[in-house]
Amino acid sequence: QVQLVESGGGLVQTGGSLGLSCVASVSIHSSDPMAWYRQAPGKQRELVARIRSGRDPEYADSVMGRFTISRDNAKKTVYLRMNSLKPEDTAVYYCYAKRDTTAYWGQGTQVTVSS
Repeated sequence: QVQLVESGGGLVQTGGSLGLSCVASVSIHSSDPMAWYRQAPGKQRELVARIRSGRDPEYADSVMGRFTISRDNAKKTVYLRMNSLKPEDTAVYYCYAKRDTTAYWGQGTQVTVSS
């Protein structure tokens, strides 16, 4: 069983920045993906960014050039740096990890961008 604990959400003004962190309770192999998803009210959960060794990070078109995903395997942590935030980035952000063949989710952290 893997537990994922997110931190770093909050309220920020349009154009501001926030950083999210997600710590796993066990090591996730670097070849297994870790990712950030988000879900806005009334919308489906969507992939924001994904990272795993041997591949370039993947980003949703809507965050390309503004968000950066990174990972520290020694610290069992994945990060999401969010710059130039927009009101449409407002959502609950979820950490995701896949270990072996099982997917795990964090509890989510709220990000609110005020206009």
